[in-house]
Amino acid sequence: MQSPASRILVIAPNWIGDAVMAQPLLQLLKRDHPDAAIDVLAPAWVAPVLRAMVEVDTVLETPFKHGSLQLRERWRYAKILRQRGYVAAYVLPNTLKFALLPWMAGIKKRVGYKGESRYGLINVMHHDSKPVPRAMVAFYAALASSPAKDLALSFPKPRLEIKPQQIETVLRDMGLSANRLLICLAPGAEFGNAKRWPVSHFAGLAKTILQTHPDAQIVLLGSPKDIDVCEQIKIACPAIFQFAGKTQLDQALALIAASDALVSNDSGLLHIASALNRPVIAIYGPTDPLHAPPFSDVAYSLSLQLACAPCRQRECPLVHHECMNKLDTEMVWQPLQAILSSHRSTLSALS
Repeated sequence: MQSPASRILVIAPNWIGDAVMAQPLLQLLKRDHPDAAIDVLAPAWVAPVLRAMVEVDTVLETPFKHGSLQLRERWRYAKILRQRGYVAAYVLPNTLKFALLPWMAGIKKRVGYKGESRYGLINVMHHDSKPVPRAMVAFYAALASSPAKDLALSFPKPRLEIKPQQIETVLRDMGLSANRLLICLAPGAEFGNAKRWPVSHFAGLAKTILQTHPDAQIVLLGSPKDIDVCEQIKIACPAIFQFAGKTQLDQALALIAASDALVSNDSGLLHIASALNRPVIAIYGPTDPLHAPPFSDVAYSLSLQLACAPCRQRECPLVHHECMNKLDTEMVWQPLQAILSSHRSTLSALS
C-alpha cells in the first residue's frame, strides 16, 4: 500500500453535533489535498462519529481529562504527533490548550480562529464576527480557505456513512425489524434543560404515531444522562423502545441510519441524522435554527420564534419555558405525518 504524500491533523470539537458540522471542512481538505491522509484527534465519546467520515484516515483519541491543562501530558503526546510528520494542523476548538498541541509538535502550518488570544500558537489565523456569528458549518468550513477568502459562501453538506452490514447487525441485536417503520426520538440535550421538548409532548407524539401506524417501532435514543427523561416517556407510552443509555454511539448511528424519521431537540443526534440524510424534524427553543440547521433532503426546523428567543441559556431565564411548552404535539405531528405518508407511498410504488 502506497503511503500518503502528506498527512494533515484536524483537532475536532468536543461536542458530537459540532464534530458532525465540522465534517464539510474534511470534504474540502480532501478535495484540495487528494493525496494527503487526514487524521482527526478527538475525545473518545466523539470517535464513533469520526469513523463514519470517509475522509478520515486515522482517529486519534485524546488522552486528556476534560477541562484540565495537563501540560506535561500534552508535551508527551506532542512527541507522538511529531513522529507522524504532519504538514498542517487545523485546530477547531477555540481553547488555548488545544492550540498548544500542534505548536509543541512542531507542525509548521497551524490553522484556526483567534479563540483565547492564541497569537503565535495559531499562525494562519481566522476571525469571526461575534455580533453576527456564522452558522456552524460555514464557521468550520471557512478554515479550508485562506483568512482573506474565508467567507465560505458555498460548502458541502455534512456527510456520514454507515455500512449496511453494521445496520443489519444492530437491528438484529436490538430486536428490531428492517421491514417495519422505525422512528427515532431524541429527547436529550447536553447543553441544558432549556433545549428539551417536554416529556408529555414526546409521549403524546409517540401515542399519536401508534394510533396511525400501529406497527411502527418507536425508539428513544440518548446518553446515560437522558435515561430519567426517556424512562418517563416510556412510562407514559409503554409500547416504545427505551434505548437511552443502553446503546453505544456506534449503535445509535446505525439505528438512525436505518430510521424512517428522527424527531429531536437541537442535539448531536439531530446532526448525525442530518449527515446520514435521514428525514428529520428539529425542535428549537432557546437556540437559533439558522445557526445549526439540519441539512437532510427532508428536514423541518420548528421554532415558535418568541420575542425572548433565542436566549441561548441552559435554563429558561423567565422560568415559563414557553418556547418549548407552547410548541405542541400537533405542530410536530403534521410534518412527521407527511414524512411517513410519503414513505408509505414510496413503498407501495415499489411493491
